[in-house]
Amino acid sequence: MPEQHLDNFLLQQQQAAERVNQAILSALDALPFSDLPLASAMKHGALLGGKRLRPFLTYTVGTMLGVKINNLDIPAAAVECIHAYSLIHDDLPAMDDDDLRRGLPTCHVKYGEGNAILAGDALQTLAFQLLSSGLMPDVADKDRIAMLAELAYSSGLAGMCGGQALDLEAEGQQVDLESLERIHQHKTGALIRAAIRLGAYAAGSKGHAILTMLDKYAASIGLAFQVQDDILDVVGDSAVTGKRQGADAQHEKSTYPSLLGLEAAQEKARELYFSALDALKEIEAQGYNTQTLIALTNFIIERKS
Repeated sequence: MPEQHLDNFLLQQQQAAERVNQAILSALDALPFSDLPLASAMKHGALLGGKRLRPFLTYTVGTMLGVKINNLDIPAAAVECIHAYSLIHDDLPAMDDDDLRRGLPTCHVKYGEGNAILAGDALQTLAFQLLSSGLMPDVADKDRIAMLAELAYSSGLAGMCGGQALDLEAEGQQVDLESLERIHQHKTGALIRAAIRLGAYAAGSKGHAILTMLDKYAASIGLAFQVQDDILDVVGDSAVTGKRQGADAQHEKSTYPSLLGLEAAQEKARELYFSALDALKEIEAQGYNTQTLIALTNFIIERKS
């Protein structure tokens, strides 16, 4: 990505992160029991940093479709609350047993397992509280309901949780490539698709009209993101990624590098990259400016963390 385009993209990403962080913080500050460790654990898990990829997708797709940005803060915050809860629970000793997240102690290390479990639970319910009653002045009720249904479906057994369960079942086993893709399409891809769809639903009929094209884009970048994660677990610097290098191998997880080899995994990421760009060409042909989504696609396979 040219340096000027990268700078513009990173600025947009930073602005989106600041908006969603403020929306999440405002929602957390409005809750009772702010003096409990649970409240601090929720803030730690939700505001620890990170790329804010999912909220960025919600903002980008919504604005591409002409939605005013103040209608997108709530869905962006909701999808990030779900993502944050999933990370808190993924890090628990019964799951991935990680003590480092984004270079800082994981939630259960800092606040104890009980508070970490509750923090994840409470962030999950906060997501649906936000979507059901948060301020989205130009969004029709039917589209708000569509958002609720989408996030619930993509977060549960049919989506993220189902993918995590498949991942747990596969630990210590050598799964085939088809099974690995099935894991990642649910564990990572489902919530990425949901983030994109939330931005589209905020646009009403315009968003509904291009859902098929957006889903094709989501499927490609969702898998590309996970392939790149697998690659970074092999070649990444823990000081940059904020996670222990080699954690997947330690847990005997099947990954794209372990199944295909590192070079073939990198080629897989490139194939998915071009598939995502093809989907964006279809959207551009409908009269929409996809430049920010193109920049994001570049970022996903070029990232180092």
